[in-house]
Amino acid sequence: MILVTGGAGFIGSNFVLDWLQQSDEPVITLDALTYAGNVHNLDSLREDPRHTFVHGDICDRALIDRLLATHRPRAIVHFAAESHVDRSIHGPGAFIRTNVEGTFTLLEAARAHWQALPADEKAAFRFHHVSTDEVYGSLSADAPAFTETHPYEPNSPYSASKAASDHLVRAWFHTYGLPVLTTNCSNNYGPYHFPEKLIPLMIVNALAGKPLPVYGDGLNVRDWLYVTDHCSAIRAVLARGRVGETYNVGGWNEMPNIEIVRTVCALLDELKPDPAGPYSRLITFVKDRPGHDRRYAIDARKIERELGWRPAETFATGIRKTVQWYLDHPEWVAQVQSGAYRDWIAAQYQPADAQAA
Repeated sequence: MILVTGGAGFIGSNFVLDWLQQSDEPVITLDALTYAGNVHNLDSLREDPRHTFVHGDICDRALIDRLLATHRPRAIVHFAAESHVDRSIHGPGAFIRTNVEGTFTLLEAARAHWQALPADEKAAFRFHHVSTDEVYGSLSADAPAFTETHPYEPNSPYSASKAASDHLVRAWFHTYGLPVLTTNCSNNYGPYHFPEKLIPLMIVNALAGKPLPVYGDGLNVRDWLYVTDHCSAIRAVLARGRVGETYNVGGWNEMPNIEIVRTVCALLDELKPDPAGPYSRLITFVKDRPGHDRRYAIDARKIERELGWRPAETFATGIRKTVQWYLDHPEWVAQVQSGAYRDWIAAQYQPADAQAA
């Protein structure tokens, strides 16, 4: 059995669904169900005896202790995190609480649980920490991609909180011997992605005939990783990764944001044409966000060299699957777009002087 924290969020729920498609090993999903956590992502598992959902907070040490004592998982896969840079700029406190204090609480609970295990179970136990490439900071256009030894240079409250959690995980390995694994991934996309992030926001707004807000000049570059490829990488690291090591997970798909938006528009033109004209007419440049990192890029050669992992999806195949999923699941989109979500979007994306593209 494994314990998955944040398993009702975007990446976490995809991982739980993928895990139970690939294995019969049971999963305990723990999630606080904050705004981006959605238990409906796991509806297909409602009657599945291999899956147990627990509504709870990773900062609740008593709850974590009870779950570990009751279920005795062989691994903890730790996704739970506040993860939206924009929200971290406006409210950093929640990011410190969940990403730093929550990770500390989990590590201490895991350490106590692990130390009390019989020798064979103790040797098999793993604490897998899921992190981000944003801890490495920003790259210039011609700089080499991030490797696992790149210095940490976080630039937002979000990335700083994740960097802090990475450091805690490393320290618990070196100080206490807790058998940890860390993965730092690039930008994920795919099904169940909360529509405040770039790709789902573009899809949802385009279908509603709303402006497609693009920060600054749209030339900020990210590496894009289809979410099920990320899930397969985590399975590989959990199964074969060297204890104490970090593995960067990327999609080998560096693209500027404006190219992503235009690709989404072209796919929607093909799959669901708008009588009013090409969706690209809706592209609108907005005021850039504070401290917006210019470029992220992942060098994922270590995980390929050591564990034989490479992404199965190209960006062309992954983005087509993603757009089609949103077209096929309008009820999911409607369910997550609460009044609070609409207020946030209206407040966040302020028009800039630049002309619509």
